[in-house]
Amino acid sequence: MYPEEITAPIREDLVGAGFQELRNPNEVDEIMNQGGTTLCVINSVCGCAARNARPAAKLSVQLSEKQPTNLVTVFAGVDAEAVAQARKYTLPYPSSSPSIALFKDGKLVHFLERHHIEGNTAEAIADNLAAAYTEFC
Repeated sequence: MYPEEITAPIREDLVGAGFQELRNPNEVDEIMNQGGTTLCVINSVCGCAARNARPAAKLSVQLSEKQPTNLVTVFAGVDAEAVAQARKYTLPYPSSSPSIALFKDGKLVHFLERHHIEGNTAEAIADNLAAAYTEFC
């Protein structure tokens, strides 16, 4: 667990941009059972989350005319049970944080693992996600 004084501004980065924070397994299941499309950012305190993943997720919804129904986030290293539940939905991919998943009616349709995020720019990742929204949303 990371101290709250470190994680609070990291949480706010996505929450302030309209992402709903999921803090427990029940909240994860409720969103996945709602239907529609859901973008889920598995957030992290690492540098590639700050430099690439979070900016890309925020930019992607600005770039695309089509939008996911739900924008959500879980926080790896902080809300362990919520993250574990979200990762059940991203199987067969291994645990990866940060990562970004797009679901349609609770089924994974697009997934960016850490290795897709680390070596890319936020703009390239946002373009990738926007293309997925065009296809699935």
